[in-house]
Amino acid sequence: MMENKRNAVEILLIEDNPADIRLTREVLALWSRRNNLNVAQNGDEALSYLRREGAHAGKPGVNMVLLDLNLPGKSGLEVLAEIKNDEKLKQVPVLVLSTSFMETDVLKAYRAHANCYIVKPVDFDEFGRVAKAIEDFWFSAARLPEIK
Repeated sequence: MMENKRNAVEILLIEDNPADIRLTREVLALWSRRNNLNVAQNGDEALSYLRREGAHAGKPGVNMVLLDLNLPGKSGLEVLAEIKNDEKLKQVPVLVLSTSFMETDVLKAYRAHANCYIVKPVDFDEFGRVAKAIEDFWFSAARLPEIK
């Protein structure tokens, strides 16, 4: 298996549900030792973080985004579209994590250039399996873009 030379992957989780934030943090800490998880709870905060604007000016760049579609204010699809239309951000992989099984949501996400669509597991063990799969592919086999 190819080894990504980076010590840690900078991940931005865009999620407004405190329980899902906690679950994601716990599972990634358990399964993936090479990540720094940062959280934005709405679309505007996420875009500010990604662009390192305002209060986020000193934050590290992001190698990967985990994006919920159901956000307050700006929707996840709107955030995805802004990321993929921004010359400085469009190379960042965006993994959609949604509870929606609806084919229309899947198609909308891929049409907006999501890098993958994952139905968000609610069970801790199943979420752990998904996190392990993300680590095995995205953190080891795939090469993520360098942070600029």
